Amino acid sequence: MATAHTARKILVTSALPYANGSIHLGHLVEYIQTDIWVRFQKMQGHTVHYVCADDTHGTPIMLRAEKEGITPEALIADVHKQHSADFNEFLVGFDHYYSTNAPENKALSQSIYLALKGAGKIASKVIEQFYDPLKNMFLPDRFIKGECPKCHAKDQYGDSCEVCGATYNPTELINAYSAVSGAAPVRKETEHYFFKLSECADFLKEWTRSGTLQGEAANKMSEWFESGLNDWDISRDAPYFGFEIPDAPGKYFYVWLDAPIGYMASFKKLCADTGLDFDEYWAQDAKTELYHFIGKDILYFHALFWPATLEYSGYRKPTKIFAHGFLTVNGEKMSKSRGTFITARSYLEHIKNPEYLRYYYAAKLNSSMEDIDLSLDDFVARVNSDLVGKYINIASRTAGFINKQFDGQLRPSSNNPVVAELKSSAAMIAEAFDSREYGKALREIMRLADSANGFVAEKAPWVMAKQADQTQALQEVCSDALELFRLLTLYLKPVLPKLAGEVEQFLNIESLSWTSVTEELTAGHRIQSYQHLITRIDPKWILDMTEANKENLTASPTVAPVKASVAPAETSGMEISIDDFTKVDLRIAKIIHAEHVEGAEKLLRLSLDIGEAKPRQVFAGIKSAYDPDQLIGRLTLMVANLAPRKMKFGLSEGMVLAASDESGGPFILSPDAGAQLGMRVK
Repeated sequence: MATAHTARKILVTSALPYANGSIHLGHLVEYIQTDIWVRFQKMQGHTVHYVCADDTHGTPIMLRAEKEGITPEALIADVHKQHSADFNEFLVGFDHYYSTNAPENKALSQSIYLALKGAGKIASKVIEQFYDPLKNMFLPDRFIKGECPKCHAKDQYGDSCEVCGATYNPTELINAYSAVSGAAPVRKETEHYFFKLSECADFLKEWTRSGTLQGEAANKMSEWFESGLNDWDISRDAPYFGFEIPDAPGKYFYVWLDAPIGYMASFKKLCADTGLDFDEYWAQDAKTELYHFIGKDILYFHALFWPATLEYSGYRKPTKIFAHGFLTVNGEKMSKSRGTFITARSYLEHIKNPEYLRYYYAAKLNSSMEDIDLSLDDFVARVNSDLVGKYINIASRTAGFINKQFDGQLRPSSNNPVVAELKSSAAMIAEAFDSREYGKALREIMRLADSANGFVAEKAPWVMAKQADQTQALQEVCSDALELFRLLTLYLKPVLPKLAGEVEQFLNIESLSWTSVTEELTAGHRIQSYQHLITRIDPKWILDMTEANKENLTASPTVAPVKASVAPAETSGMEISIDDFTKVDLRIAKIIHAEHVEGAEKLLRLSLDIGEAKPRQVFAGIKSAYDPDQLIGRLTLMVANLAPRKMKFGLSEGMVLAASDESGGPFILSPDAGAQLGMRVK
């Protein structure tokens, strides 16, 4: 990368969050990582534009809006407000945050498609897809479920199995059903449009090995080349929330075509608002720099589809694509049952200070695609130790003497070796930030903080303050300590921008840039009165946050709990005899209706058909795992001879069987193919 002495023009993007849910702590890894890099580059004096947008198109958005009784446009507008507020409070400083459902994106998507068509890279062919006869719609892969054709796991998605990892076509699923209506889908022919990705292999092999990707990412792409690139289906049939394909009524761009073009559209809107030159950053011969920060799970789209789309439609390719890993919490996937599936909003409500998380993520991040772990205990310990015990401690132990005894005026000594030590690390820290080795940068900054604290401890200004002949020395020591504090603040500013701003006000200095390292607090400079800057994290805040985020995934009284794994008899709890078990009347039941229960946090109201004169009403505590519409038409297991139970919401006339463990659920049990409603389970 260019050095800090070379002026650069840089456009930066983060992946577009989908407008179908809240921002959570896993999402924030990427936006915090990107924001730190952008802030560092701006401190270097470079011209940097950071843009992003909500990813708003696709079947999930359409179906959610339909379920909520609102238009897709109203849904995405509401989500945009929520996302924007979350990013703003976590100090993610977008220069423009837009939506893919925008006129700029429509115009760009259609023009890029026509350019690809003109270059001979678009083909159409008739394909066979699953069609939901109840909803009158073709089903996307993720809305078809069934039995995995490889390992025969039940309830797997139409594109891949979460049990064995196999990938396949939806038509290969065994006993497939629509996740929208529960109906058995039928096969139906339709004409689709394809981007000829298979013809782009030679270009992509060269491009992915040109240094634009991390080595591990380039190696991953090689695996795709070995198996051969397939042409990319870029169309979807109506009904679909998205942009219609030119000259193809009833056909819409697949969301993954127009989503990355959203980077361009967001920047185009910024150009219109500020007078920037769009072509300077996107023309094929552009001399500016373009960087994408993404998660490793969408590397395929960004390292194959996206550069090929740009190449054959006449636009520039990214300078670099930076992929990062996933977030685990306490060493495991985020879990609703443990209370570790935490939204950005919930964090803000309980911990309040977003910079604690920014600091912790930075301390964990490097330039690789490795996953990072948020250990909540370590989070508390590290923030309290580093930010409060080391960094802020320098000012809190010395500023009071300057304020009280010297009317806020500084008098630094000359040639302090500790100040020289801190300044000498500027280049190393800058290189670490520039190469996204944030953990390395913070380790060095905290090493310097230790040196600064060592200086303060050795000089002991609280002792000097009691000695009349040490007045000048006291002023010099405390002034030097605040100069050390200024330098540490400069280095931490990309990570802690709000706190750095408060320190700048306290020190009464201009906004710190990276060249400020060559400056210093001079004699006679007057600081403001020192105010408490941050507080320690109380471990109780963490407990309260995890408790607030726990969803009770154990079965309610109307759901029979079934362990997801088999335990030895001596550890499985209370034993019952076979005679007791045979008293349980288990029946195959068909869910003919499902709905939310007003005023109930966990319950769904189910109507179950077991072959009797009228359906049974059962209240089941499975709301956290299912949308009601996904359950209609499915078969499940029901305890049919359970005494009816009167609840505040009505009479529950049975119990459905469900399984859960600490990682998720509860999931209703489904019988194998061939089962019929009313059958007794023996």
